[in-house]
Amino acid sequence: MTDFGFTLSSEEHGPSDLVRLAVRAEQEGFDFVSISDHFHPWVQAQGHSPFVWGVAGAIASVTDRVDVAIGVTCPLVRIHPAVLAQAAATASLLLAGRFAFGVGTGEALNEHVLGHRWPPPEVRLAMLHEAIGVMRELWTGETVDHKGEIYTVENARIFDPPERPIPVIVSGFGTSAAELAGEIGDGYWGHGTDSSLVETFERAGGSGPRYAQVHVCVGPDEEKCRQTVHEIWPNAAIPGQLAQDLPTWTHFEQVAQLVTEDDVARSVPCGPDVDAVVQKIEKTVEAGYDHVYLHQIGPDQDALFELWRNELRDALR
Repeated sequence: MTDFGFTLSSEEHGPSDLVRLAVRAEQEGFDFVSISDHFHPWVQAQGHSPFVWGVAGAIASVTDRVDVAIGVTCPLVRIHPAVLAQAAATASLLLAGRFAFGVGTGEALNEHVLGHRWPPPEVRLAMLHEAIGVMRELWTGETVDHKGEIYTVENARIFDPPERPIPVIVSGFGTSAAELAGEIGDGYWGHGTDSSLVETFERAGGSGPRYAQVHVCVGPDEEKCRQTVHEIWPNAAIPGQLAQDLPTWTHFEQVAQLVTEDDVARSVPCGPDVDAVVQKIEKTVEAGYDHVYLHQIGPDQDALFELWRNELRDALR
């Protein structure tokens, strides 16, 4: 059984709109929403970056059924894992078991803002391993003293710990990260339609939910949808390691000048064709993902809700 979710794109929508969209997603019958954790948008045309933990609390107060996943937080540099352990514990309580915590090694775009050196991938993986251990120890509600290779915690206790274990869904866009996810994660947060990383996760002992996003821009006018994706989400065509290491939205805009409309449209279904969306989702499910969430690029979020209600939901099920 596949769960289908709706993307709350923090890069494209302000906090009040994100809460409104979460309510709408619940009303339309989506199984979960995934909300991104960014300090900056990728490019200025996206235009937003509210604090995800404030938005998550607001969503908890106005929804009753839909699951909420943070997808994903980097608990390494910008915010200490002890602070994030408290934030996630509070979100878990407010959402009463409807919460999943996606974590990963992050991007310089968001994590360089305090002036710290941006570590190489292998160091960030070691940091993530230790950070998850720190958070899980704090979620016990016991007093924690931790002196690790990277993080120090002194006399820290969360007095409102989670009532049930928080699922930690570990992101991984490369082999080493997928192996780490299998070793220490409660699930895997991947991308794309390549099954090899899901297989790596499982060979490393991984089990649990496997999340992946499908970008779309649906609407009655295919050409307008293509233009929207090219303007607002050119990062869809910017390759992986570059996306992790560029430090500012201005750098992304410079790279985006090399991205053509055809480049982004090759990977993003655009226009009114429901079959194109179904085919992209089917390929994602065939790659091993069982939590697939749809990202409607651009301001017209109603178009995806209408397609979901009128055609897409039945076509998928």
